[in-house]
Amino acid sequence: GLVVFTGKADCPYYAKAELLADYLQANLPDFRVHKITQHPDKWEQWLHDVCEMNGWKHRQSPIIWRELLDRGGKGLLLGGVNDFLEYAQRYYGITSMMLTEELLDIAEENLQAHIEIEREEEQNKSLIKPLQIWITSASAPICYQLIPLLANGEVFGMTTEISIHLLDTKQFKEVLCGIVMEAEDMAFPLLRSISEHTEMDEAFIQADIIIVLDDVLLNHEVQSLEKCIREVSKICQVYAPLIERNAKSKVRVISSGKTFVNLKAMMIMTYGPSIKPENVIAVATSWESAAKAMLARKLSMNAAGVKDVIVWGNITGSNYIDLSHAKLYGYDCAIWGPANFPHPLLNKIYDSEWIHSEFLSAQSSLSSRLCHCVGMLPAHAVAAVLRHWYHGSPPGEIVSVGILSKGQFCIPEGIVFSMPVRFRNGNWEVLTELEINETTQEVLGCLAHELIQEKLIALKEIKEMHPYGADKITS
Repeated sequence: GLVVFTGKADCPYYAKAELLADYLQANLPDFRVHKITQHPDKWEQWLHDVCEMNGWKHRQSPIIWRELLDRGGKGLLLGGVNDFLEYAQRYYGITSMMLTEELLDIAEENLQAHIEIEREEEQNKSLIKPLQIWITSASAPICYQLIPLLANGEVFGMTTEISIHLLDTKQFKEVLCGIVMEAEDMAFPLLRSISEHTEMDEAFIQADIIIVLDDVLLNHEVQSLEKCIREVSKICQVYAPLIERNAKSKVRVISSGKTFVNLKAMMIMTYGPSIKPENVIAVATSWESAAKAMLARKLSMNAAGVKDVIVWGNITGSNYIDLSHAKLYGYDCAIWGPANFPHPLLNKIYDSEWIHSEFLSAQSSLSSRLCHCVGMLPAHAVAAVLRHWYHGSPPGEIVSVGILSKGQFCIPEGIVFSMPVRFRNGNWEVLTELEINETTQEVLGCLAHELIQEKLIALKEIKEMHPYGADKITS
């Protein structure tokens, strides 16, 4: 069977038992040894915990037991060094004749070797720097759904460890503590640590990724659109300088949630001028997914086969779902082809009236569906965008995200506008080669107008608060 030897690294009695055990293992085919050395400073606590767990009474170094691997249950305690010497004499007729001076030398060597191994392990751990992920408004249901997706290895890869930091106000401290405990209990192999934070000053320290989930819910009966935009502006006015001060210079910021995702991205760039604009994006994937599901229901097919649906404009406001480039894969129809053969979607929906009346007018119903999501869909959307950002989007596929416009597709510069991109080599690029028709171009102009109005209201807030430095902030 397996005999376990544990003791203080500097203990001569442990050295004596260890040497005899090595001799027995080398000369007996069925005698196997497992050795555990503990630093002298940690020995007492470690011994106490082992004895308490197994119901043993033992106070000295070493402690030796047999593991009953073939029978299950706890191990069989043999005792200390004298007990083991007696055991070896009785069963194998072998004993130790080592002198005290030799044992003391070996104990000293054991201690030095143990310290060196611990140092190497610490050094190796320090080389593995986990990705630091901060999530704001972390009491939101989307965060609860998002953590397993980030921690299971599918987003960043099976060799990348992560540390998650949950940020929210003090009133949600208990909720955050509950999420932390549950995530720790799930023992994700790639989750190095998870912690809760309610002090704003410590927000975003060493952040690699920041996921902004804050929502300002618009209720026309209670507050005006202008008041909501002012609230969004105030939230970003707090976050942006902290991101500049505490986060890494290449930090990636993702704006998600149910409201004002374009505006949040825009205002973080505005209040944080040193944050790289190409590292701030707004997530449109929930709209893409909901639209694909609606089209798949109409065509009686799997939604995974619907590709290249584009979401233009204000993701959580007025947007346009463009089907002119959409394709179907694995669609069962009269035209057969290989599995990767695409059918243009508009050629397969013969009911053009349905597209113009039901589908395009269904945006309000899609919006309602998304607003009532409990978190699974938006969490998947954030995870999908992060996976694309770190590992590239599927070759040939179109992904929609809200980014700072530089005049592509004749969209006015300086607003965050959802448009088609591809992710490659850790960056994204706008698919400016896509052709868009006149009708779509007109729609884009109207959508831009809403986003410009939002931006003007938010900038008015800045000018009121910073009358002398407003031009510098908004330029």
